[in-house]
Amino acid sequence: MVPHLITALTGPLNELEQRVLDSMPAIERWFRLEWMEHTPPFYCSADIRNAGFKLAPVDTNLFPGGWNNLASDMLPLAVQAAMAAIEKICPEARNLLVIPENGKHSSFYLANLAQLQRLFNMAGLNVRLGSIDPAVKKTTTVELGDGQTLTLEPVIRGKRRLGLKDFDPCTILLNNDLSAGVPGILEEIYEQYLLPPLHAGWPTRRKSTHFKAYEEVAKRLGKLMGVDPWLINPMFDKCEAVNLGQEGGMDCLRSQIDAVLTRVRRKYKEYGIKEKPFVVVKADHGTHELGIVTVRDAKDTQHLCDKVQALTQGRKAPLPAHDFMVQEGVLTQERVNDAVAEPVVYMMDRYVVGGFYRVHAGRGVDESLNAPGSGYVPLAFEHSTQLPQPGVKPGASVPNRFYMYGVVGRLATLAASYELEATDPEAETYA
Repeated sequence: MVPHLITALTGPLNELEQRVLDSMPAIERWFRLEWMEHTPPFYCSADIRNAGFKLAPVDTNLFPGGWNNLASDMLPLAVQAAMAAIEKICPEARNLLVIPENGKHSSFYLANLAQLQRLFNMAGLNVRLGSIDPAVKKTTTVELGDGQTLTLEPVIRGKRRLGLKDFDPCTILLNNDLSAGVPGILEEIYEQYLLPPLHAGWPTRRKSTHFKAYEEVAKRLGKLMGVDPWLINPMFDKCEAVNLGQEGGMDCLRSQIDAVLTRVRRKYKEYGIKEKPFVVVKADHGTHELGIVTVRDAKDTQHLCDKVQALTQGRKAPLPAHDFMVQEGVLTQERVNDAVAEPVVYMMDRYVVGGFYRVHAGRGVDESLNAPGSGYVPLAFEHSTQLPQPGVKPGASVPNRFYMYGVVGRLATLAASYELEATDPEAETYA
């Protein structure tokens, strides 16, 4: 089922849509050549915002949950992509070990694990779930809401391999972003494939590194299509080791907020955009207690200061210094059933395999929708993001708009491959 979109198929984005459709053969060839040189992440998802005048990713997740939100129509495509991805890494693979997040799992996350297990099972693999959580000391069976059960088993570490009792996998799939650090149990595994690699986790990864790579590929694709890359790329800057609890800790943030807003205002003026520009302040790696803060004016950082004060008040231990990213805010002009929405595109290897709309009735067009209270509407992608309808008037075709989402999603995936190459501790030279 394709959700009813209230505003997604109107507005000036049509000109960009037309450029993308006219350039389709060149775009597909360009991606094909890029994948000959660069290895895509095993899987990932991209949060995309459609502002009506630009379409850009605002976050790329290398350990995506939420697979249960994909439309059931898309499952065959996801299975096919999983087969291709596994075949490339370990053609003779028989057993796959999936390692979930630590801690107590929500019913939503358990449904995600069940979907991943089903998907790889249909791709021809024996799939079991192995927990590295020290609290999981014995095999645990969990009831799911739909009558299904899920079995979590404690992982057993050998000298050079990881497995379960009576289960020796050749491939290990992490669905755990390692935000608490890389546990020793996952280090120095030499005889098995660990996907994604450890340096994709938050101890190494920086969002600013990803968006620097994205900026590079967006410039190249923009040149290929003959469009300003800003139309598909959010500007950003970063502040390292910000100490929010100290007097001068906010100075770097204020300076970067001012710099990014000035650059965005210039673009808005160039394109005659009447909206008020804003930026989003967020942790450069993982998450932070501060959350995601929207700032509309460098002079007005009171909201940010208030949040910092609330965080630091009454604390016994000071807030540790953290790296932050200041990113151009991208409005969302999409609505599903009158609620603000944004598309989230899912990739397996180099293929778009579906996605969903993240919907939040309590949030505004300039706020993060990835917050408590959000809901999900599957994106059927009208059978495939790679099957647009040439010749149809821009703004009149859902498949054409979905094709655009797929192009931006794959661009984020390509940026992730550049990012992982640049941060690979075992690489001698960087691409």
